[in-house]
Amino acid sequence: MSQIDLTPEQQALKDNIRRFMAKEVVPLISAHERARTFPFELMPQLAELGYLGGTLSENDGGYGIDMPTWAMMMEELGYHWLSLRTMVNITNGSIKRIAAHGTPEQKEKYLRPVLAGKLKVCTGLTEPDTGSNIAGIQTRADLVGGEWVLNGRKLWITNGYNADVAMIVARTFSSDCDGKLSTFIVERAHAHYDVRKLDTMVLRCTGTAELGFNDVRIPKENLVGTEGSALSGTLKGLDAARLNIAMGAVGAAQSALDLSMEYVKQRKQFGRLIGSFQLIQKHIVDMTVRVEAARALGMRAAHALEAGKDVRQACSIAKLYATEAAHEVANMALQVHGGLGYSEDYPIERIFRDTRGGMIPEGTTEIQTLIAGREILGINAIA
Repeated sequence: MSQIDLTPEQQALKDNIRRFMAKEVVPLISAHERARTFPFELMPQLAELGYLGGTLSENDGGYGIDMPTWAMMMEELGYHWLSLRTMVNITNGSIKRIAAHGTPEQKEKYLRPVLAGKLKVCTGLTEPDTGSNIAGIQTRADLVGGEWVLNGRKLWITNGYNADVAMIVARTFSSDCDGKLSTFIVERAHAHYDVRKLDTMVLRCTGTAELGFNDVRIPKENLVGTEGSALSGTLKGLDAARLNIAMGAVGAAQSALDLSMEYVKQRKQFGRLIGSFQLIQKHIVDMTVRVEAARALGMRAAHALEAGKDVRQACSIAKLYATEAAHEVANMALQVHGGLGYSEDYPIERIFRDTRGGMIPEGTTEIQTLIAGREILGINAIA
């Protein structure tokens, strides 16, 4: 597996992650894929590896992991199982929000157990009529008699089926806020909102769900941060989220390439290894080019993030290219494997499905194109 200038410390961490994945994760994947379930018992161990809140400062309960190292870690998750990468990043979204804007009481009650891998969380942004346009959210929270009253629906919520706590973004109405977006902590055990599981083609183990809120009451103190601050906070976090998806896609593409290289050196047809055929070699070369280019774009964005630079263009381009390239690589890998590639007993089928999923969340391919165009030209094509 090719890498870009890993330090000795990064290489040691990567090797440790590989050993953990091979021993604890890989043996579980097939059974969970068939059952569409997730092994939450792994989360405390992932926390010890730095996967939960790892980029936070040590004062906030993290490890102070830099962004290039984090990008490498995301690639390793994607290499082994994109559903795992997704669940880790969904958890980290809530961790970062509470760490940055939560009260001391919220950090003690929610952040500490999430960091330890003992509390399951989700984030409710997307709605039936709201996808890429976060500003169009219609779920509302009204302050009534010292409580927030939530009404609305959230759709395609990753881990929504399993979550103990949901971070819900809603349009807020109170004496201090007239319809701007805020974030609320909603405990499933106390709020009793509706949950409907959604089976999807991609990322089958991530507990995707629809959430329904019908006069759901939550304590006033469950507001995260100030009223009306959720839109800017959410948009600010999208750059890192897009990098996470990009590097997970790189890992999945590298896995498909590695499996293909191994296969073409063993499979024989017409009395020859199929790796000796020119068109098979073209597939391998095309896959390698895409993986290497996607990794370079992702690591470039990671270094820019670490340096505190404006990374909207870099992260959008990284996600745009890496997610499309990963699915192209998976498609070529399936072609190289022939009928074996269709089998649910072999990873290529899963990688093919899951890489298709990267082109939708945190802004679709089309949205990434428009963001990059705006940054390059200085002309906004988004209405």
